[in-house]
Amino acid sequence: MKTINPYKYPTTVVVGNGEFPQASLPLEIIDNAQTIVVCDGAANHYIPTGRKFDIIIGDGDSMLPEIRKEYASRIIISSCQETNDQTKAVQHLASQGVKDIAIVGATGKRDDHTLGNISLLIEYFKQGITARIYTDHGIFIPAQGNTTIQTRIGQQISIFNFGCTELS
Repeated sequence: MKTINPYKYPTTVVVGNGEFPQASLPLEIIDNAQTIVVCDGAANHYIPTGRKFDIIIGDGDSMLPEIRKEYASRIIISSCQETNDQTKAVQHLASQGVKDIAIVGATGKRDDHTLGNISLLIEYFKQGITARIYTDHGIFIPAQGNTTIQTRIGQQISIFNFGCTELS
């Protein structure tokens, strides 16, 4: 049986170009991270917060020219249009051996991007990557097989079932 504790969060964070978090949990995750990868459009809003980051990754289409110039040595451009910038960041981290990733800023702004980013968690999971999306309102966690998710008393849980035959 696998046990997931959503409050023991990963030390590697991907910051997407959705709504930047305001709640204490995702901000705490960012502020305590060892490694932070910012998707290119998110850099426009993330860098002015003064928080640390390691690299910016994406296709470069959304980044302000002044950020592109000032942080050129910390930018990885991937022109592939078959994946989004979140996936480019996750795949880059996986290629470096990182398999446990917190994602923030993956929701909000556009509903199609929100749904797409959440559904990508299943694809990452199939690749052996444990990625979770932390928002101001909750946590999205992929799980499979006999899994227990630790929660707090009174915590609301929503379950999206993709093939589960028994749930208790």
